[in-house]
Amino acid sequence: MTDMPNPAGTRQNIISAVLRIIGQDGVAAVTNRRIAQEAGVSLGSVTYHFATQHDLLRESLLHFVEEETGRFTELAARGRQEGIDLKGAAALVGQVAEGAGFDSTHLAPFELYVQAGRDPALREAAAECFAAYDRLAASVLTALGVPDAEEAASTVVALVFGMQMRRLATGSSAESLVDALLLLARGASGAR
Repeated sequence: MTDMPNPAGTRQNIISAVLRIIGQDGVAAVTNRRIAQEAGVSLGSVTYHFATQHDLLRESLLHFVEEETGRFTELAARGRQEGIDLKGAAALVGQVAEGAGFDSTHLAPFELYVQAGRDPALREAAAECFAAYDRLAASVLTALGVPDAEEAASTVVALVFGMQMRRLATGSSAESLVDALLLLARGASGAR
């Protein structure tokens, strides 16, 4: 008996390859031939699973965010169970930021968000991604007792993305992100 190909596995290999390519060389480097080579699949598999490059980029961005928000949601739930406070939450975000590093897979979303600014077909996917981050931030802020957590969530997400972009551009540590989050959260909660 022979093993049947795993379409879900092939699709995932393609998405992972796209994220690596984008992180290494940018969106312009994403070609079907390069994807097939990087993913170890046939050229026909790429076009079978993704009809257009827009579909491919959209799915890659959504996949990355789905994995990231799942991981962050798990950390937030664990923090709530353990009774994490504001300083502990900021330190946890700092640990996550420091541990993530900026390998090619983590650089790819920044490239895709910039590309969404140029390509209206990607904007909906980018909006879905930021909505997922906003929901996660609102959940954490609510658990920390921050009033109007839903309203503050997008500001927190913008701060984290801005600080991560700054870290990417300057090579700075995650400490500045922790300090900025504490400042913002204390202001939102009225704590000093």
